[in-house]
Amino acid sequence: MAGQQSGGVSALSAGLRCRCPRCGQGRLFAGYLTVAEICASCDLDLKQHDSGDGPAFFVMSIVGVVVVALAMWVELSYQPAYWIHMVLWGPLILAGTFGLLRPAKALLIALQFKHRADSTFDDE
Repeated sequence: MAGQQSGGVSALSAGLRCRCPRCGQGRLFAGYLTVAEICASCDLDLKQHDSGDGPAFFVMSIVGVVVVALAMWVELSYQPAYWIHMVLWGPLILAGTFGLLRPAKALLIALQFKHRADSTFDDE
């Protein structure tokens, strides 16, 4: 299946769709952020994979920059009351974080698989 990994499944596509990095079909997650034991389609062993804190770091950085830039723009343009900032930015931070964390974790797992950065992925 080594040919399928490099030619058939894009790491970007598998990661953003939260699918198996080898076949692109099976679900990568058993829960919100819990990696599945094995792929239901190709039986790839996923249970020992650990993406660490990488996804959280990237998501916090991206969401933080976007929210701070928007908050500064709103403050300088409209000068709203402080409670409006809390109402606007709190939910945006939560939605951005929870919306991006799962695809970011899946993308890092897919990229690690593609570049064989983790020895637990045995594609043969």
